[in-house]
Amino acid sequence: MGAGRLMSFFFNLPVWIKPHLYSHKKFEELSDNLIEELKNRLARFTTEEPDISVVIPAWNEEDTLFRTLSSLASNQIPNKVEIIVVNNNSTDKTQEILERLGVRNFSESQQGIAFARQLGLTKARGQYHLCADSDTLYPPDWIELMVKPMRKDPNIVGVYGRYSFLPRNTEDLPILFFYEKITGLLIRLRRLKREFVNVLGFNMGFITEIGRNNGGFQVKDIRKFDNAPGSSFVDESEDGTMALNLMKTGKLKLVTDRKARVFTSTRRLDADGGILEAFISRGKLHSTRLREYISGH
Repeated sequence: MGAGRLMSFFFNLPVWIKPHLYSHKKFEELSDNLIEELKNRLARFTTEEPDISVVIPAWNEEDTLFRTLSSLASNQIPNKVEIIVVNNNSTDKTQEILERLGVRNFSESQQGIAFARQLGLTKARGQYHLCADSDTLYPPDWIELMVKPMRKDPNIVGVYGRYSFLPRNTEDLPILFFYEKITGLLIRLRRLKREFVNVLGFNMGFITEIGRNNGGFQVKDIRKFDNAPGSSFVDESEDGTMALNLMKTGKLKLVTDRKARVFTSTRRLDADGGILEAFISRGKLHSTRLREYISGH
């Protein structure tokens, strides 16, 4: 089977993704016209009285953040939405890019993604709070579909969604295909007793006031950003902690609509030694936790 047919068989990237890849260029390689066009699209997300806040933590994301912003700027928004980026001590051109694009932003001096998310929660002005990441692309209906369950059912105080990986090449496709299938099964299994483990910071949302009042993202053990050297997951992650805090008040909801599925980079898998190595090591880890997922203990 040729590379093209293999890609078609295992994985088809949605058509909405292509414009936000910018032909895999760096920000400094974009023309002034492209930058101005993106800035104009982002201008809709600078309202002073938003209903929804989309908050993005960033650490040295000069060549990924603008793609994330482009995908969010293409969202269909029935309500007023603000985009906030929290710059967590970036040493590259992240801040310069934010200013050039006119994005509302704040600086967090304490290093760590939990600190960045917590500052974003403090600064958010919307009734609903959506968490995004700087290496992820968001489909055109993501904002609306993520907020919809919380508007429809007052018992739902938080939501989380499904995701796929952006393949680097066709050789990665079969492994990613099976990785995502197995992850889907684990998500449904953990919903029984360990739903908070399913909630990931790049694709989640909640009612802002409840998130603040119940403890926010504050944790004891701070993890770094996925692109930071030596970064690793910790048992008490800020996204899982927020999920547990939300569950003190109401229910979580898995958004299964494929139009809400986000596409994220494979860099977390790469940091674990590569996609195949990450697949094997995580498979071993989850196999030891199956009893916990089922029993809740």
